[in-house]
Amino acid sequence: MKTVTVLTPADASPGFALAGVGQKTGSRSEAAALLAQAVTDPAAGLVAVDERLLDPALEESLPTLPFAGALVVLPAPALAARPREGYVERLLRRAIGYAVRLAR
Repeated sequence: MKTVTVLTPADASPGFALAGVGQKTGSRSEAAALLAQAVTDPAAGLVAVDERLLDPALEESLPTLPFAGALVVLPAPALAARPREGYVERLLRRAIGYAVRLAR
């Protein structure tokens, strides 16, 4: 059976573990190592990463990771309540492969 692993900052430590989901906590500087460990686990079926752990370079490398399962980025709880400048543009660039300039 495939497993679900969620990578979060330390302040979210009890949340996913209470739901019975595998959770690994760390800082932004540890995110690349945590992610590499999670995607190389043969039992992993889904890896979810809290966006607070992602720096721009790591976020850009996500599509190139050698992972057969699903990899998703979870919006940060504190950031979901307010609109983020450039968030839609980043999503479009990721989805279609190039930057789009949106008129406001």
